[in-house]
Amino acid sequence: MFDFGEHLKSLRKSKNITQKQLALAIGVTERGIQQYELGERKPSYDVLISLADFFNVSLDFLVGRSDNPEIK
Repeated sequence: MFDFGEHLKSLRKSKNITQKQLALAIGVTERGIQQYELGERKPSYDVLISLADFFNVSLDFLVGRSDNPEIK
């Protein structure tokens, strides 16, 4: 089963940024990023779009529906 939190954490670490840096970049709290990564909370649609834009990946890739990160 797809683990969104682990996927987000992996994307964040691939960019070598902290939870705080990611939170500031997309306009959420650091605690929010922590909760997403721990699976305690799911991001809203708006946050998903911000995350996809920040990491320059498709929404399908972000949420585990595709292995291809390219935006079409």
